Amino acid sequence: MMPADDHTEQPESRPGGQSTILETRPAAPKVGRLPPWKVLLHNDDVNDMHYVVETIQALTTLNRHEAMQRMLEAHKTQTALLLTTNREHAELLAEQFASKQLTVTIEPVN
Repeated sequence: MMPADDHTEQPESRPGGQSTILETRPAAPKVGRLPPWKVLLHNDDVNDMHYVVETIQALTTLNRHEAMQRMLEAHKTQTALLLTTNREHAELLAEQFASKQLTVTIEPVN
């Protein structure tokens, strides 16, 4: 077996005895997905529920119904999973929520 980075020419037989030279190339490397991170919304006793829902909608792709569900879950259980994304985006969201005086933490998905 030849190394993957070499390319070789191999004849291909065709009907009637003709042959064509085919060139094989190394396969493109597979691009892996970035490890997922959880973005967790924490309950607070300062911000109005309506403000929290509006902020979630403004900073994420969640619709009003989904944002309301996440806010109520955080209100009842102290923490709600907003979404799962890559680390860089999770860090950005944490900063954006902090600028709106909402507490969001991030952690890797196990």
